[in-house]
Amino acid sequence: MRITLSSSALSSQLGTLAKVINSKNSLAILDCFLFEVANQQLTITASDSENVMRSTMQLEMADGEGKFAVNNRTILDAVKELPEQPLTLDVDTNTFSVKVIYQNGMYNFTAQNADEYPIAQQMPETATSLTLPSNVLADNITRAIFATAQEELRPVMNGIYFDLTPDALAIVASDGHKLVRNKNFTVRTETPTAFILPKKPATLLKNVLGKDDSDVVIRFDERNAQISFGDTTLLCRLIEGRYPNYNSVIPQNNPYQLTIDRKTLIGALRRVLPFASESSQLVRLHIENGKIEVSSEDIDFSTSAKEEVTCDYTGSAMNIGFKGPSLTEILNNLNSEEVTLQLADPSRPCLILPVDQPENEDVLMLIMPMLLND
Repeated sequence: MRITLSSSALSSQLGTLAKVINSKNSLAILDCFLFEVANQQLTITASDSENVMRSTMQLEMADGEGKFAVNNRTILDAVKELPEQPLTLDVDTNTFSVKVIYQNGMYNFTAQNADEYPIAQQMPETATSLTLPSNVLADNITRAIFATAQEELRPVMNGIYFDLTPDALAIVASDGHKLVRNKNFTVRTETPTAFILPKKPATLLKNVLGKDDSDVVIRFDERNAQISFGDTTLLCRLIEGRYPNYNSVIPQNNPYQLTIDRKTLIGALRRVLPFASESSQLVRLHIENGKIEVSSEDIDFSTSAKEEVTCDYTGSAMNIGFKGPSLTEILNNLNSEEVTLQLADPSRPCLILPVDQPENEDVLMLIMPMLLND
């Protein structure tokens, strides 16, 4: 079997698919890419047994059909240094010897029998389907993934929750201290349904989805999801279990509102945070009319810092404490120039909203305060 294709196209596809492969696999064959040639097309598959990513590319020439498996490091190292040029793979499907022929040279290595490669299950016809623009899904995953937990006891918290209702699609993540809820009003369903996407496939999607408005189709049932975009398909196992009722955590009446330039507040937090206690990382906000004082201290090392920032606030003066890195992370994952902090009192959750919401979306972030020892 002999095939010819573009070296840079192959290198690009392999680089994307390699992100699926674990450094240590339970099956040796999962160290490999699966190459399948049929109908003048090459389909390349990478898997870690729970996540399977498959990409299809047109071939310039194909003489024969068949399949073989190639160690991921071998083929990646072989093609990544080559400039753009036609690449010919000459494969003996009996002995599995592979020749990669390029303009000024040739590589020789041995492939493996592809029959050992596990076959991914197909999604049933009854699977639920939803369609989102690629850039919207990528933005929503990026905004939410930082708030997922790393808990062995409650694995449902370790993923991103897709909650499809008659009103909107809510994409939610929380670790119990912070929460992100993105609502998209263009996606609705008459029958409420939901799934929890694990962190690894979510990270893969965040890194590989295009920043355009091309369609991404997600098909899912109780256990698996299939996400298709362009020439690529990702099959993944979902996290099973009930996600906590996130709406019950979101306060409906926070009477005090503070509006501030997002980057100004991030800058103040970054400058003050190094002087906070290493164990608590507590940052105190003293809020009063027109200004906010950001301060921190570490009594053990006799260090402290404070900085004053102007803001738009009218209401009772308030002292409230937050974990500095968590507050910074929330602000970093919003795009609006200004943000609004909605507060009730120093013991109740604070809502952080972008002043400029994305089109057809409602972005809300929540952070739990920390106790102040006044």
